[in-house]
Amino acid sequence: MRLTTLVSALALGFGLSSAAMSQEAATLLADSVRVTGTGTLIASGHVEVFYDGTRLAATEIRYDQASDTLSLVGPIMITSPDGTILTADSGDMDPKLRNGLLIGARLVLEQELQLAASEIARVDGRLTRLSEVAATSCSVCDNRPPLWEVRARTVTHDQDQKTILFEDAVIQVRGQPIFWLPRMRIPDPSQTRISGFLVPSYRSNDLLGLGFRFPYFMTLGDSRDLTVTPYISARSTSAEFRYRQAFANGELTVQGAVSNDSILSDQNRGYLAVKGAFDLENDYRLTLDGIMASDDAYLATYGYSDATQLESSVKLEQINSRSLRWAEIAAYQTLLDGQANASLPPLVAEAGLENRYDLAGGTLVATADADLHLRHSATLGSAGRDVARIGAGLSYGRDWITDSGLVLAWDSSADLNYYKIYDDTAYDEAMRLTPGTALTLRYPLMRADRLGRADVIEPVAMIGWSETYGDDIPNEDSTRVEFDEGNLLSLSKFAGDDASESGLRAAVGLGWHHISPIGWTTHVVAGRVASIDPVKASTSSGMTGTASDLLLAGKLSLPDGPVITGRTLLNEAYGASKSELAIGWGNDRIDLASTYVWLPADADEDRTSDVSEWTLAADVQVTDVWSIGATGRYDIANSRPARSGLQIGWQNECVTVELSASRRYASSSTVEPTTDYGLTVGLAGFGTSSRSVASRRSCTN
Repeated sequence: MRLTTLVSALALGFGLSSAAMSQEAATLLADSVRVTGTGTLIASGHVEVFYDGTRLAATEIRYDQASDTLSLVGPIMITSPDGTILTADSGDMDPKLRNGLLIGARLVLEQELQLAASEIARVDGRLTRLSEVAATSCSVCDNRPPLWEVRARTVTHDQDQKTILFEDAVIQVRGQPIFWLPRMRIPDPSQTRISGFLVPSYRSNDLLGLGFRFPYFMTLGDSRDLTVTPYISARSTSAEFRYRQAFANGELTVQGAVSNDSILSDQNRGYLAVKGAFDLENDYRLTLDGIMASDDAYLATYGYSDATQLESSVKLEQINSRSLRWAEIAAYQTLLDGQANASLPPLVAEAGLENRYDLAGGTLVATADADLHLRHSATLGSAGRDVARIGAGLSYGRDWITDSGLVLAWDSSADLNYYKIYDDTAYDEAMRLTPGTALTLRYPLMRADRLGRADVIEPVAMIGWSETYGDDIPNEDSTRVEFDEGNLLSLSKFAGDDASESGLRAAVGLGWHHISPIGWTTHVVAGRVASIDPVKASTSSGMTGTASDLLLAGKLSLPDGPVITGRTLLNEAYGASKSELAIGWGNDRIDLASTYVWLPADADEDRTSDVSEWTLAADVQVTDVWSIGATGRYDIANSRPARSGLQIGWQNECVTVELSASRRYASSSTVEPTTDYGLTVGLAGFGTSSRSVASRRSCTN
């Protein structure tokens, strides 16, 4: 008896090598095993063969030693380790299952795509060829046609290439033919990366008209790929692309588009974006992040971005526990009406280093940095001014904790900067020295009870002094001041080096943190700053004059509920001079984010009118198959919507449908109000997956 030949046949049918088989044992289970006088081995009655994760079940298996043939009597089921399932009524195969024929067969790939055929032929051990095929990933109940299926004269599954080739194929919906293709090649469900067409999408736009996208994905080896997407609409012909490459130490993505439309018929339009990150030697990291557009309206018109300013940068940095080194070059492109790129400044370069040392119980920090602001304009003054700066600084700080729990922190610093200013007759070169010192006191008080409630109250105070000695310079990097709980006790609230607070000043604040045993927490901070010398900052910063506005900030976290954070500045009349509120809530079904912002008009910050705006973004999984998403931005100050959007998704085990609609209401000389409609339909097993669906439909009577 050559039982090993039978076992080897079953194993090799699934691509197992003889070397591998020699290392594993196979198991044959059957109600009866016998050998006839002619040398035929017959295993019958609930026959099962197990080998290295592969299982074959049949009613009867016959192996004829003389003709070296294998006959299977069904019902037959073969399950491979990768989840592929093959069923048939009967079949004849060679002993290695490399060639043969199965009658009344069904092939199930990745428990997702099922192909029923009148017969299945096994060719050369890697091709499975099906005849008169019906393929679908939908549940098939009784004799009712599935939601969708593909009928084909022949289907060939290439086990090595992981592809499925349909020939003379008709796509049907509920049994009704809607589209015919002479040939169609798709990746099988186990393949996550293979060249071929991706799911097309439909888009209707007021400016561009009805359009379709047909993305084509190309693999360029194991670490690279390219996606090219023709976009054809009533008023535009575009080509979009995305190139990705993975390296041993990082990754790179380049994407963009080129368009020719009737909106600007005299020119080609487009954009280019680059993103990359690389880990270099000695803990250095290089990051690339760049984008540029042909004109101010292109990105918004084609739905790529709503940005009003584009930033491109190349940055090299090294960060460890004791030092920081960085160098960056950034370029800016404005998309706003009335703002010229030449006066931004459009090019900024900076570099610096910082080292930290333990000294006398404290920390000494030494810094050195330089930056350069370049404008393209040749106009003298602020519109064309170029500024170069180089500076160095030292700071020292340490803290103490007294026996009573009082925390004292002392910090001192000195910064020296040299400026060279071009294209501005009011300035030439300048040298500035800025020393400062501050003493901070904190006295945290804690209370807890037997129920698990805990409160921490912390009064804080800071008294400090700093002064700037030297020549006047233009303010290039400190025009925006944000006064918040993070810098309440800082010696200066300005973001850069060109402006700073001066004179003697003090800050006081009070923090309260509460923890509840049922899971909710709250944190509230209040504070204010007073100074001898008036602070010269923007009027809406809350820092102008000798006394700041009252800062109030808080955060509330509820168990299994929303997280609410807010911040406001109250002026002397206790009116809000600047406010923001954010709400976030997420669980298995809901993802919600909402913000409100109030900013008063401020010429110092180039804001000619009040800003009062509310935004919303929500995604709700209503049921296992239905989902709804909504986005919106409402301009409360002008009582009009700015942006709105709605997405509706429907997904079952075999189909994914997403319908979207959005409206941009804002208008300018370059961007018009537009409405967009989009539709995407994906078929599970055809480049998409249904695995995220919570449950698969079952057939009911």
